[in-house]
Amino acid sequence: MTLDYRSTQPNDPRFSQDHYVIRQKVFKIFGEAFHVYDAEGNVVLYSKLKAFKLKEDIRLYTGEDMGTEVLTIQARSIIDFGASYDVYDPIAKQRVGSLRRRGFKSMIRDEWTVLDAAEREIAVVREDSQILALVRRFIEAATLFMPQKYHMEMGGQHVVMYHQNFNPFVKKLAVDVTDPQCNLDRRLALATGILLAAVEGREG
Repeated sequence: MTLDYRSTQPNDPRFSQDHYVIRQKVFKIFGEAFHVYDAEGNVVLYSKLKAFKLKEDIRLYTGEDMGTEVLTIQARSIIDFGASYDVYDPIAKQRVGSLRRRGFKSMIRDEWTVLDAAEREIAVVREDSQILALVRRFIEAATLFMPQKYHMEMGGQHVVMYHQNFNPFVKKLAVDVTDPQCNLDRRLALATGILLAAVEGREG
């Protein structure tokens, strides 16, 4: 039986797109900033992360003025290699779902579990290739020539593809939702992309 999550999704055009680009700027002293663009190049979400935080708390706003918060990603505990992150809708005051990093598996190849609001596993996110993953871990410069790629699998189908373009100053992660039935909540797809950029990019 195919689970249908469409009724849980907000009536917000920011979360109804099929293509996004997450642009990440890293400032060693001041932290990180994320801009999320739609397919037309419009900024639809913005986040600024403080440096040296032991517990991840990512808040996504409608713009750089940070006037309206529309999505929150919070770690359940101090960051570790098997951390869990809850995704909240602060406007509806509801938990959207959770993302759990598979710590031991991710030592070789990045892997995450996607859970719905009831803690049911609904999808898995994996790095593209175990061989390429090993090369990236042991040869730092390899990410310049073999940027990370991930796919989210749901019900035996690839529903989201994540493709990183890397340079030393600005990282971009393309998010392509390929789910034909729109069963996946786009908020979870975007939260996954933000964590792949923020957590895996930091540890890779």
